[in-house]
Amino acid sequence: MGIPTIYDRALQALVKIGMEPEWEARFEPNSYGFRPGRSTHDAIESIYNAIHLKSKYILDADISKCFDRISHDALLRKIGKTPYRQLIKQWLKSGVFEHKQFSDTVEGTPQGGIISPLLANIALHGMEERLMEFAKTVDLKNSRGYQQGWQIKCQALKLIRYADDFIILHEDITVVLQAKTIIQEWLNQVGLELKPEKTRIAHTLKEHEGNKPGFDFLGFTVRQWEVKSTRLGFKTLIKPSLKSIKTHYRKLAGICDQYKTAPVGPLIAKLNPVIRGWANYYSSVVSKETFYTLDNLLWRRLWRWAKRRHPNKPSAWVKTKYFSPYETRNWILNQGKYVLNLHSDVPIIGYHKIRGNKSPYDGDWIYWSNRVGKYPGVKTRIANLLKSQKNKCTSCGLNFRPTDRIEVDHIVPRSVGGEDTYKNIQLLHRHCHDVKTAEDLKAVNFLKTH
Repeated sequence: MGIPTIYDRALQALVKIGMEPEWEARFEPNSYGFRPGRSTHDAIESIYNAIHLKSKYILDADISKCFDRISHDALLRKIGKTPYRQLIKQWLKSGVFEHKQFSDTVEGTPQGGIISPLLANIALHGMEERLMEFAKTVDLKNSRGYQQGWQIKCQALKLIRYADDFIILHEDITVVLQAKTIIQEWLNQVGLELKPEKTRIAHTLKEHEGNKPGFDFLGFTVRQWEVKSTRLGFKTLIKPSLKSIKTHYRKLAGICDQYKTAPVGPLIAKLNPVIRGWANYYSSVVSKETFYTLDNLLWRRLWRWAKRRHPNKPSAWVKTKYFSPYETRNWILNQGKYVLNLHSDVPIIGYHKIRGNKSPYDGDWIYWSNRVGKYPGVKTRIANLLKSQKNKCTSCGLNFRPTDRIEVDHIVPRSVGGEDTYKNIQLLHRHCHDVKTAEDLKAVNFLKTH
């Protein structure tokens, strides 16, 4: 871990602002880690899209000491003749001062630097492209024995990367093994290698060489289950991983132990952000059963917490004091304005994966305003309306495009008492707005004359 000085941190931020738009336009579509507008959920959704119609073998791999082993020469060759090249070289070669001793840095990027994640992504850029070159040479035939086109071959072999953690998917184990060799050779060119203890091959549906079906990735468990109720004969389910569940519950239990003698309010105030944050992270996958299980385990923990505080009081008294009825619910920890959040209160909502080649710097303000509810240069009100209207004009029902003229319309005209609030405004195409305004004028004139 390297911590740059304040001056260097500010300078790195400026360099990152200058370099990121260029590299975002060049980065590969299935790279998701440390990139603006992308998240772990995009990577998980990409995995689901790759396997939900066909079971496949998986190479689940991790790069050993990625930040510490990147070759400086290979990285600088990829950066090319940029105005920032000399600065980046100085940061890479700056060395480390620790325990009053100075040591040179001959490889790696300093972890903790603002620009380090971008440099790591630049170093790993090209991995997917190399794999696609190999995919075009794969022996993949259709049902009639003819070779498939290169587009289908590239779609069949998938590499999904989040920072230094990646997986490779294909229906043929031989292809996966060959892909592993190719990726290892490619990594050697940038001074990296796979971590053997964290690299495994499994299958999404059946056991493979003692490895259980499925795999864990970014805190999620991805696995297929045999069922007779579907045409495919299996169902793909993505759930929170067992390790993540245990870690989360231990954190909740630790908070309860830490607040053994504290009032109810501070305990609830400490638990709620943890519950809400964890549940929101897993709200796009099959998590409802897990949420109910965690709520039950936490309730049992809180009941012991409450009973321990009043060992001589009957259970009915303890329930009345700490678990009094709240709205339509019983047995929920609450006190005045403090009410415990439940995991199961978070709704399960499907996640829409980012388009493969999209970037916040591509100028498509319609797409990004609709996706995240904000975009530089776009008024917050318009961005929020685009998101709430799902990028569609409420008059004609067609999607907005970046080149369209979009105008804000008052549903009930201001001239007849309409308010300038979110409930009374909508986004329309300019021509749709002209038509509606003409109709509103006719209606207003009709009311005045009658």
